[in-house]
Amino acid sequence: MYLVKEMPKEERPRERLIEYGVSALSNEELLAILLRTGRKDLSVLELSKHVLYHLEKLEDLKRVSVHELLQVNGIKIAKATTIVAAIELGKRLASLHKEKKIKVKSPQDVYYLMHTDLSHLEQEHFICLYLNTKSELIKKETIFIGTINQTLIHPREIYKSAIKLSAAAIIFVHNHPTGDSTPSKADFQATKALMETSTIMGIDLIDHIVIGQHEFYSLKEQKKTKI
Repeated sequence: MYLVKEMPKEERPRERLIEYGVSALSNEELLAILLRTGRKDLSVLELSKHVLYHLEKLEDLKRVSVHELLQVNGIKIAKATTIVAAIELGKRLASLHKEKKIKVKSPQDVYYLMHTDLSHLEQEHFICLYLNTKSELIKKETIFIGTINQTLIHPREIYKSAIKLSAAAIIFVHNHPTGDSTPSKADFQATKALMETSTIMGIDLIDHIVIGQHEFYSLKEQKKTKI
């Protein structure tokens, strides 16, 4: 009786991924993790090499079909569909990076980004814009709806989102349903409180913009601009 020789634990793709990170794995090892098992006469790593040898070049994986994969001895429908699904997911993730990023570099940029959403509302909406190191918008998030009061603003939630998004900077935006963008005393007080938290957290608070009807006010510049 012959015993199947088991691959040493330190050479198994899953264990190597956990130990050294996904970037340390070869193409054969990455594919082996998707295949999960080999054939009776081939280890999963050897089977993954057979799949890659079946292709002319690695780039052909982008276009490989289930039918083509089924031509490889040892690849059945479950393995073939797993590979094709993983490749499609990779394509979709890659396409996200190709989308044009919105850059926010001035109070005017904030106004043109947000005025359509805010100028017609009958209640105040307090929104946070999270930016990366290139001043590109990562996400905009409505923090709360209602008249601004520093007791209603929870810095914990704002900065928890900033940390989760790896944001380098934030901009606060809210609207004045009256159309007059002149900040209230509460607006200044809330901004001061948030600025103190921002300094502690090491996340740059770029500005707080109040949007009115065809105008906006920058609390950083302390200036109203008519549009």
